[in-house]
Amino acid sequence: MRGKVILAGAGCGDPDLITVKAAKYLQQADVVLTDRLVSDDILRAYVKPETEVVYVGKQCRLGASTPQETINQLLVEYALKDKLIVRLKGGDVSIFSNILDELEVLVANEIAYEIIPGVTAALGAAAHAGIPLTARGYSTAVRLLTYYKSDIVTENYWRELAATEDTLVFYMSSETLPLVVEKLNKYHINTDKKIAVIEQATTPFQKVHITGFDTYQDTLAGKKFLSPSLIIIGRVVNLHSQFAWLQNSNSNEYYFKPVAKIGINQSAANKKEARA
Repeated sequence: MRGKVILAGAGCGDPDLITVKAAKYLQQADVVLTDRLVSDDILRAYVKPETEVVYVGKQCRLGASTPQETINQLLVEYALKDKLIVRLKGGDVSIFSNILDELEVLVANEIAYEIIPGVTAALGAAAHAGIPLTARGYSTAVRLLTYYKSDIVTENYWRELAATEDTLVFYMSSETLPLVVEKLNKYHINTDKKIAVIEQATTPFQKVHITGFDTYQDTLAGKKFLSPSLIIIGRVVNLHSQFAWLQNSNSNEYYFKPVAKIGINQSAANKKEARA
């Protein structure tokens, strides 16, 4: 007999942003494989005490991250034991996650699965910053991007990004923000477009930093942002000052602990103890 895997998005920080369907599956799960960017409040609220919870956190550039091969192996092992497994991912399961690897493994092993969407960081961060991503008269499209390797964006594409009227949202790119600004300035991005860097969006520690391309060097250059941080670029960022409804936090505390501080493959017993 084979179990079933639920690939579910937990939302982007605020535990209340999880979908009802994902919460229902968590209440039924035999095993939960959870990412780093999942609120502990979700696990405390919805996961049964007897459920086995396995931490499989990832964080860009940190060697402590759980290898994808390990996660794939765990999915198969638990499914072959006829377990109901919830693979819980931060944000949405289909946006900058390794869902393709996991889907291929499940199909190859003839394991049943279901995909449940979640509130991705671009939507949660924009909403909590008062930035409508496709506000009429400001933008008619959104591009979801990432820039953590210098060889994944060509010069021609940088030229296109500088010229477009689309809102640009960069995931996992706060460390490379200086290069993003440099490239877009190189191709003469219009200075009426602004940059928003949103730290720990939708959490109690959210902070929104706004700057222009012509003022970046005097305002945000050299600043280290807490993980996770999201970058929004475009004319819509100008709306933040008018529609921001959430004040910036004064805390520099992490809502999601970095991988290096919590370790990987934390035992189920320890995780349950943390939830108690």
